[in-house]
Amino acid sequence: MKLTNEELEILTILDEHKRISTEDIAMMVQLDQEHVENIIKKLEDEKVIVSYPVLIDWNKVESKEQIVAIIDVKVTPKRGVGFDEVAERIYRYPEVTSLYLMSGAYDLSIEIVGKTMTEIASFVSEKLATIESVISTTTHFMLKRYKHDGIIIDDRDDKDRRMVVSP
Repeated sequence: MKLTNEELEILTILDEHKRISTEDIAMMVQLDQEHVENIIKKLEDEKVIVSYPVLIDWNKVESKEQIVAIIDVKVTPKRGVGFDEVAERIYRYPEVTSLYLMSGAYDLSIEIVGKTMTEIASFVSEKLATIESVISTTTHFMLKRYKHDGIIIDDRDDKDRRMVVSP
């Protein structure tokens, strides 16, 4: 899909400033607000804008802690549909938050969220490993998130923590 310069400019602003109002966008691109809203609606209808993310650090919310696992999966592709059929079967599970076709040693990379390691282990052994095309899996547990979707997630304040060295 070929986009106009206005559409590209609006997409860039939305990508960089997640919570910006259409009024502010209109001022930045020097268009009226209604025109900006129409462009955004068109981009949503055509699925160029897929969703609007909010990034929450659930580990800071009592009783909402989560365990995130990245699972690398080796699969046998099926004739005529390749990896799409097994990928569709996997992404339909509600635990799966992301699924990617990868190059390298593994074919698929899955991100899942659970409340306990046992819950994630059950997903792998009872749901994922039982899929006919799945050959092997490797599970990695996320220990700490430093940056996500370009946003730095850090408990430290912005003080300069470098050690002062003087001659």
